[in-house]
Amino acid sequence: MAEVEAAAELSEEALSELMELCEDQFAQLEKLQNEIILCKPDFCENPQEQAVNRLMATEAELTQWQTEGPKLLPSNSEVLLQAGREEMLKLCSELEMIVSCHKAKRDKLRETKELEQKWLEDKKQALVAASDHVERLQKDKEKISANSVLQDTKAKIQKMKVYQEKLMECLGEVLEKHVPLPQNESHKKKKKNITQELNDDLISLNEILELLMNKVLNTPHDPYVTVDDTFWPPYVEMLLRYGVAVRHQENNFKIRLETFC
Repeated sequence: MAEVEAAAELSEEALSELMELCEDQFAQLEKLQNEIILCKPDFCENPQEQAVNRLMATEAELTQWQTEGPKLLPSNSEVLLQAGREEMLKLCSELEMIVSCHKAKRDKLRETKELEQKWLEDKKQALVAASDHVERLQKDKEKISANSVLQDTKAKIQKMKVYQEKLMECLGEVLEKHVPLPQNESHKKKKKNITQELNDDLISLNEILELLMNKVLNTPHDPYVTVDDTFWPPYVEMLLRYGVAVRHQENNFKIRLETFC
């Protein structure tokens, strides 16, 4: 709309001058077009010669265009003012589009910057918290001395000993109740009337198990215990049968506690 109003401001003299210039240019274009239409193609039997001719014609046309300078608009000030105004309006429109694009990019970058700053603040807080935690752990580590570690280890060992004693007492009570030491009385063998007295030095099943466990703990390289007259044979047979103990491969009078995984 602005361009139409600006064009309307031109005088009749300027408009007629522009129209004459346009008609001259149009007549020249029509003349060139007619010459191109009426021009017959140059047929050559030799394709190489035809290519050379085309190259020479192209070079001549290029030289002509290089020597020919640009034609200026009419010297009429009104025409020049109108052309400059149109060019200025076009340039302003393009600049407005560029400004709009840059504003959109600026807003996007500003939003990205805010997100990045928030992320950076979160990471800084996490780093401060982690540093404080590491510092506290370092201080706690420095406070722990070798003496305190030793005392803690001794306390744990003592606690395990008390627990072991309780387990042994419970085991002794169970064995004393359910597997008591055999009484010294006569046994009659089948089909034979022969009296057999038990050895007064027999040890209980609890003592046998204690011997086996102590042997494993004290001498793990030689965990076997020699079976003598103090071991009641039924006790030994029961331990072997139920997989609590095993015999020595070369000496049947030696047994050891089974390895439990």
